[in-house]
Amino acid sequence: MSPTSMTDSGARRNYARVAQAIRFIRDHRAEQPDLATVARQLHLSEYHFQRLFTTWAGISPKRFLQFLTVEYAKASIADSKSLLDLALDAGLSSPGRLHDLFVTFEAMSPGEYQAGGAGLVIRYGIHDTPLGAVLLATTARGICNLLFLDATDIAGAEAVLQREWPRAELHRDHCTTQPLIDAIFNPAQSAKKPLVLHIKGSNFQIQTWRALLRIPHGAITSYRRLAATVGCPTAARAVGNAVARNPVAYLIPCHRVLRESGELGGYRWGLERKAALIGWEAAHAAALS
Repeated sequence: MSPTSMTDSGARRNYARVAQAIRFIRDHRAEQPDLATVARQLHLSEYHFQRLFTTWAGISPKRFLQFLTVEYAKASIADSKSLLDLALDAGLSSPGRLHDLFVTFEAMSPGEYQAGGAGLVIRYGIHDTPLGAVLLATTARGICNLLFLDATDIAGAEAVLQREWPRAELHRDHCTTQPLIDAIFNPAQSAKKPLVLHIKGSNFQIQTWRALLRIPHGAITSYRRLAATVGCPTAARAVGNAVARNPVAYLIPCHRVLRESGELGGYRWGLERKAALIGWEAAHAAALS
């Protein structure tokens, strides 16, 4: 996910090819397909696939895939307890998260939550990113939604936002959302300002999302360990449901939570995207260590 890929007009197409490759590799992991076999599935030469993937991920496909094995995931989950303890001591966000990107959090009041967005003006935009198309929406107080979109979702994206905020006033406004997209996906070239989230949820959901923000960049935890972090060690399923309701993809890193077995589990925006996020973050963290 290099800075150049953010400005590349083919970012969405490149991500689609990477996702296709990850899907094929996951579906055929028992056969352990080599690079040439995966490249053929994308109708690319081995050279061009290697170049595309390395441009997107910053590392080779072979190295990237090492971060997607069950063995790697289980080892990372085993290490996560001490990492989470350190993160809790450090506060909500840490300088290592998202390339020195700081995220602050403001929850809506119960009254605002129940009002369905009444009195709110929400500005939104649809943008291409290295992880595909996204819809970003923001109030005057912060980002309220970041949703990954598949090709079939783009036309109906505003309707999705309207269902989320039935009484809000919606305005499509790329001039407002583009700087936020740049700060999220190209932070090295953006001003180092905190990104403020302004989101609605039940008390339990808010508590779970705050805990997600404490998972360090490149780390992985399990639903059971996350439940213990929020003080409900027997409520892994309820925590999983709260994770699935996360309204701000990527910034609230629900992709960093796996099953105890090391399997990916579920993901609102597709398992290929979850695998892509985990692999890229692990690669970036390894490069910094």
